[in-house]
Amino acid sequence: MKPVYLFLSIVGFILPNIWVAKVTIETGNVLFWWDIPTTFSQMFANDIATAFGVDLLFVVVVFFVWSYNEARKYQIKRLGLVWLLTLVLGLAGAFPLFLYLREKNA
Repeated sequence: MKPVYLFLSIVGFILPNIWVAKVTIETGNVLFWWDIPTTFSQMFANDIATAFGVDLLFVVVVFFVWSYNEARKYQIKRLGLVWLLTLVLGLAGAFPLFLYLREKNA
């Protein structure tokens, strides 16, 4: 499964960040972090966006709690990097990367 997780991680970092790059170029809001109020106002612009945004934020919190316990259990040393990648580039790439690291240590 390690190659599958690594492939999914690469795809998970690339796909969502196509739109992140587009917004960065169009607005200068680099990685959605340079203008956080605008990022949040657009993330919660309507009920559908709010549902997806709240769902994602909750899943990220659950991932942080779960990955912390799994990293201790499997002695994964790069958890901080995975969390940083989650905050900067998103969960779609960081989650399969964590699974890859977990398989590597199992």
